[in-house]
Amino acid sequence: MKILVVLTFTSVLLVSACSRSPQDKVDAQTPVAATAASTVQNYRCDSGETIAASYPSTESATVQYKGNGYNMKITVSGSGARYVGGELEWWTKGSGPDAEGTLFRHNADGTTGESIELCTEF
Repeated sequence: MKILVVLTFTSVLLVSACSRSPQDKVDAQTPVAATAASTVQNYRCDSGETIAASYPSTESATVQYKGNGYNMKITVSGSGARYVGGELEWWTKGSGPDAEGTLFRHNADGTTGESIELCTEF
């Protein structure tokens, strides 16, 4: 019986950790200054644009794209790290030089939209 209670409690914790909405407390296009504590990772995109991404905490990212800053919150992903802010998503895979980052539109229903930029860290 005790094992059943522990397994039930653990299952509830796991499910509740995944149930946060990616829309919670997301700031759309706002001016942002990178904090001194976070490092900036620079990406060059296939279109010629660049993206500067910083990660002030393990739960957030700040993405600079075409002169605008976007505050994003981490959300569930199948692989890599996925951040959502307003109408955009920033999805990264890997780390260091040659890591990949893709900027997507974020649909109102919470799904990933069309790809905007495919980028590589430099």
